[in-house]
Amino acid sequence: MSLENLETSAYKDLMKDHLLATIEYMFDANQEFGIACEISAVTFTPDLPDDLKSSLPAVTLFMLANYSFDSAKVDQESISFEAGFGSENFGALVTIPLLAIKQLFVAEYPVLINISSPYEIEEEETKPIDSMAALLNNPENAKLLKKKKT
Repeated sequence: MSLENLETSAYKDLMKDHLLATIEYMFDANQEFGIACEISAVTFTPDLPDDLKSSLPAVTLFMLANYSFDSAKVDQESISFEAGFGSENFGALVTIPLLAIKQLFVAEYPVLINISSPYEIEEEETKPIDSMAALLNNPENAKLLKKKKT
């Protein structure tokens, strides 16, 4: 299977459903868990101060435990929870698109891995190619056709 097949909207929908079902299962089981996610897709409300935001790695691990777990909500598109950041415990609502989640953990064990991207990839529009134009696109072919005419 080509990795390109894992970037189709059908696969992304399947992965999003799997992430949602797994997170809902964790909530139903009252199981605290960790989320490793692409920080570039995460939103913070209010926005984190620049020094805090710049200190977060590209893939950040959030542990949903205690108050963060209790405040967490999930829907068809994202999970959100409240968390404190830095030594001053700056409070913010963290919203993570489901497809930005790269892994879910229980204790130190990964229970789900997602390799699809949360970003839309523009698909090139394929146009039918005129066979004569394709043939003439190659300069060697154009020379052969000129020789044949004479």
